[in-house]
Amino acid sequence: MGRVIAALVGSLRKDSFNRKIAEALAAAAPPGLTFKFVEISDLPLFNQDLEAAPPAPWTRFRDEVRAADAVLWATPEYNRSVPGVLKNALDVGSRPYGHSVFNGKPAAVISASMGAVGGFGANHHLRQSLTFLNMPTMPQPEAYIGAAHTLFGADGTLANESTRNFLAQFAGAFAAWIEKHALN
Repeated sequence: MGRVIAALVGSLRKDSFNRKIAEALAAAAPPGLTFKFVEISDLPLFNQDLEAAPPAPWTRFRDEVRAADAVLWATPEYNRSVPGVLKNALDVGSRPYGHSVFNGKPAAVISASMGAVGGFGANHHLRQSLTFLNMPTMPQPEAYIGAAHTLFGADGTLANESTRNFLAQFAGAFAAWIEKHALN
């Protein structure tokens, strides 16, 4: 059965390592998984007062995530946590109260950074929020991609075979996780 994965990338940088890792993961995924990269850069900051007439980017974002079967979160680490833009997407999607587009959707978290620990702090900080949002989050394999700046060729594609193999394993495990926890 085909599954659509909403891919949310917490880095807005044009040459984002996390976007490249998420794209490489999508390319290594088993047949039946389709990754839809959902834009978060245009989301106005969450403000409950705006719920009376939600901004169009909020509605678009919520609709795209709602239509997905699962969510892949790809995050860099900013000050031992997730970037503000990713936290804002999490807040926009979880509101209004009782109408979270994330509720019950299987999730996986992958983090990449130039440092040796590969965004460990952000990865786990994000997992705390996903638990609250009732997203069954894949526990294994964990994915902290360190030294991300060394993994790509001049053309921006993943050049590291070991990382490519790991991403294929991760994608396969995520596919099984989605089937185990699918809402439909």
